[in-house]
Amino acid sequence: MPGWVNDGVKEYARRMPRQIQFSIEEIPPGQRTARGSVSAAREQEATQLIKRTAACDLRIALDEKGKPWTSTELADQLRDWLHHVPHVALMIGGPDGFTNEIRDTADRLWSLSGLTLPHGLVRVVLAEQVYRAWTIVDGHPYHREGR
Repeated sequence: MPGWVNDGVKEYARRMPRQIQFSIEEIPPGQRTARGSVSAAREQEATQLIKRTAACDLRIALDEKGKPWTSTELADQLRDWLHHVPHVALMIGGPDGFTNEIRDTADRLWSLSGLTLPHGLVRVVLAEQVYRAWTIVDGHPYHREGR
């Protein structure tokens, strides 16, 4: 990832309170064959993603077919997670998206935007939105809805 992506994620992760341990765990993209088999690569990615998130209490796939949340709705989700869900995995798909298996086994599907966003930008937006949700939960003035 470009430096601005890593810097952006680190900045928002640094701002999070101790009870929110925000981190990015990267899964290598699946290997494409000489003929460029997208489905085989997506299956490899899915296998790794399932292994990596198996111990999580809640698995949320960021997917265009998911439900969009406002920042306030995300804050409501975060409030619940902080009290009842110790390990949440927010899964970002690879360049070719998720397999149906990932969509079917995810606890929730969340649409971050109706737009198609570059992978690195999704990381920064996700980190910022989790931070924003925390500021709403905490009553911090960072989120200025209705002002």
